Amino acid sequence: MWLLVAPILGLALMAAHFLRAEAWVLVAASGAMILLLAVPRAWAAHLVRGALVLGALEWLRTVVAVAAIRISAGVPAGRMILILLTVTLLTLAAILVFRHPALRRFYRLGPLRGSPGWSDR
Repeated sequence: MWLLVAPILGLALMAAHFLRAEAWVLVAASGAMILLLAVPRAWAAHLVRGALVLGALEWLRTVVAVAAIRISAGVPAGRMILILLTVTLLTLAAILVFRHPALRRFYRLGPLRGSPGWSDR
């Protein structure tokens, strides 16, 4: 399903990031999250969304750590900060695809609040 391209890309970038750090367990966990996208259950969608939030937090941690190193070394850091902040925002934006009605049906997430079919009971 084309709607899952953004979460897959976000998780693949996380896997590549962890691969560079030789964090093999986190590489495997990122890959497992990609495979979990095939499970049509609400818990799977929630787990993937949580992983994307944690991934965005990791990108922010990386921005701070790498920027501090580059700035202390006197190397320009602006472009690197911009790139990593863009990756962070795209990772967070990947969570929004789970609001699409087709994915809400696939993962059995129910209708969004205020949409047709939603009830305030």
